[in-house]
Amino acid sequence: MRTHNARPAVTRRQLLVLGAALALPGCGWRPLYATGGAGGAEAQRELAAVRVALIAERNGQILRRSLQQRLASEGTAARYDLHAAINFGVDVQGYRRDGTPSRVRYTATANWQLFTLETPPRSLTRGTEQAFDAYNIPENQFFASDVSREAAERRMMDQLAEDMTRRLAVWFAGRQAAT
Repeated sequence: MRTHNARPAVTRRQLLVLGAALALPGCGWRPLYATGGAGGAEAQRELAAVRVALIAERNGQILRRSLQQRLASEGTAARYDLHAAINFGVDVQGYRRDGTPSRVRYTATANWQLFTLETPPRSLTRGTEQAFDAYNIPENQFFASDVSREAAERRMMDQLAEDMTRRLAVWFAGRQAAT
């Protein structure tokens, strides 16, 4: 009678993952939002000092509020000013037999720029973020269509805010590492 080894064999993939995990600290990798360590804490302090300028229209207000929730911190003096503008693109993806749209894809593009609060302001960095979403247009249900569109726009604004915050955090962490 043969007995089986109770210990499973280590696969090549497991060895590669383990090797990569062991190599990460040696290459200088550290979590972006880490509170332990100078780089992450400094990036968090810098993000808290960013104030968001007014953004036009309703979706701009939603984006601004989402950014403020991610960036601003009570009691932190502002040192930076973030300006953003949003553009939308609409692509009809589905049609009914009578030719009316049945599905719409939205593309939201946010162009942003970070300035100092010095006089005159100095541009520090800029970027462009994009978010995509789609919704169905139910036949003869106008309220449902409006609710679907507003929900898609809100999701896109949250995604843009998250992407902008992440890009700013990477920029602040990189700037801190360079000094």
